[in-house]
Amino acid sequence: MMQLPQSLFVSHGGGPLPLLGDPGHSEMVSCLRSIAAAMPRPDALVVVSAHWEEKIPTITAGRSPALIYDYYGFPPASYEIKYPCAGDPSLAADIHRMLGDAGIEARLNEERGFDHGVFVPLKIMYPEADIPCVQLSLVDSLDASLHIGIGSALRGLKDRNVLVIGSGFSFHNMKAFFSPDSAESRGLNRAFEKWLQDVCAGDRYSEEMRRDLLVRWSEAPGARFCHPREEHLLPLHVCYGISQRRCMERFDLTVMNKMASMYMW
Repeated sequence: MMQLPQSLFVSHGGGPLPLLGDPGHSEMVSCLRSIAAAMPRPDALVVVSAHWEEKIPTITAGRSPALIYDYYGFPPASYEIKYPCAGDPSLAADIHRMLGDAGIEARLNEERGFDHGVFVPLKIMYPEADIPCVQLSLVDSLDASLHIGIGSALRGLKDRNVLVIGSGFSFHNMKAFFSPDSAESRGLNRAFEKWLQDVCAGDRYSEEMRRDLLVRWSEAPGARFCHPREEHLLPLHVCYGISQRRCMERFDLTVMNKMASMYMW
């Protein structure tokens, strides 16, 4: 069995579809289950979801967070999904302190629940809902360098049995998901995936170069086609910031007929 990674970036798919048996998510579900089965059980989880943005980093601090069904137009069963894991106010306070020590203003929120960027992948990976979890927001400036810095501030978590999960999607163009595929769209999807895989997993970069490439991600081929808005990519920047080295494992898959990837540090 592998050691517990410091961080894991996952492509979490479309809304609740991975939990509803959608065939377009079968590879994603299988991959997440395999990852969870292969690693030691963490004592706690910290999830950075693409679906929560605040002016400053904000951390859930409630003891029993509710679920936020932040999607619409899905079958009734998707609004009855349960994931009753506990929060971890003590861990939330530690994260708040770590960010403050790094000069990053942050705040605690005892009221907010978990959005689907949290409960969808966790229900696949840890269906018993018996590992406490804290959610950390993105910052709505969507500044890539800042999010790497947030990850760097959390490097102390690597000395604890805590897994940080960046929950986003390496491809997130909603219009393209519902448009006919073309040679151009496939080429742009492939080009950005190749670039992201090379930057995250390649061994030809210094860490200064790797960090600079991730900060300037929008200059990559196909970048703005794959991410018209970058909120689904930035959880990866937080994950990278924790380790600041190339990933130790990469997972390539197809989700909703698009090339996608996951990365473990």
